[in-house]
Amino acid sequence: MCTTKENRPQASVELADVLSMHGDQYCQNNTLTPEQHKVINAIKNCRTSVLGGHVEQCDQCSEVFCSYNSCRNRHCPKCESFKAAKWLEDRQAECLPVSYFHVVFTLPHALNNLVLYNKKALYNLLFQSVWKTLKQLGGDKKRLDGEMGMLSILHTWGQNLSAHNHVHCIVPGGALQLNGKWKSSKKYLFPVKVLSKLFRGIYISALRRAYQEGKLTLPDKLTDNLLAVDFDQLLNELMSKDWVVYAKKPFSTPEKLLNYLGRYTHKIAISNTRILSCNEREVSFKWRDYSDDNKEKVMTLKPEEFIRRFLSHVVPKGFMRIRGFGFLANACKAKKLKIIQKQLKYEAPQSVEKRDTATLMLALTGKDITICPRCQQGKLQCIGEIPSRLIEFDTS
Repeated sequence: MCTTKENRPQASVELADVLSMHGDQYCQNNTLTPEQHKVINAIKNCRTSVLGGHVEQCDQCSEVFCSYNSCRNRHCPKCESFKAAKWLEDRQAECLPVSYFHVVFTLPHALNNLVLYNKKALYNLLFQSVWKTLKQLGGDKKRLDGEMGMLSILHTWGQNLSAHNHVHCIVPGGALQLNGKWKSSKKYLFPVKVLSKLFRGIYISALRRAYQEGKLTLPDKLTDNLLAVDFDQLLNELMSKDWVVYAKKPFSTPEKLLNYLGRYTHKIAISNTRILSCNEREVSFKWRDYSDDNKEKVMTLKPEEFIRRFLSHVVPKGFMRIRGFGFLANACKAKKLKIIQKQLKYEAPQSVEKRDTATLMLALTGKDITICPRCQQGKLQCIGEIPSRLIEFDTS
């Protein structure tokens, strides 16, 4: 008999349980994109015999265990921490001894419905508008007068799984000038009101241009009150309102930055630890109400509504949620970071040698997955493979 290595409390509920119990019915009653079908399939089967795996045996007590493969889907709560740890290892050599600013740019909720119909276009536009905002201010001769860098991470959800489209930006405090010199910023990056107005103007102008060029798919209703024929009216109203740009206190050291990034980079709409219960009629989960003094509350939804909200945050195939700009762009960061580090007389810690799964799991959880969970003494050795039984969803 083969025992699974994963020990899970009987009372725990996971996203996979919700999708296993209600996913098939949801698929029958709703039209899903190929990506959404794939996400449901992956999460339901993650670390189960469906994905295959390998058989291990203890070299001391001879107990046999089955280890099943992970789905590695970027929307899976079981796989997010492992991916984040691997990504952070590669960022160590890119640190600078400067203050790092965390700035959040948020789209107005009046655009949520339009975003659902044009995810790829409007998410790309969000990244581009944020960078144009910082690039324009950073290039101002009265400010930094140079090229800035930006690491940006797209989040599309709020704590209650509703649409909340925003980009987290990690910005080094300074710019690389044309003469090759580094110019540091002040104690703050830029005034928030200036960021907000400039970002609003750039995004609305680009959105209006995309509409005029026929590049947008319009829903029957853009908001509860505005029909598609009122698109210009919607944009004019959005231009008259303040847009939310939030700047947090800067990080004082690269180490604090990396620790913080680990919580944000590969985050998904909901983690397994937040799901409290699931039955035939409802799903309950914890959430923080930021509008009510950050209080932790419990929300209960019908299974179909819970799944709908979760799937609304599935990004298009191949879409990059983490992007670098300026001197942190992939095409030039290796060269430009060396120039900046040399000027600042700073030797960044080198990326550690690539670690295998067992070593990385030990660093993440403190658990040595090569040790026999039964006798706690022997080493597990692979004695066979378990073939995958997964039937891929046809996306053609």
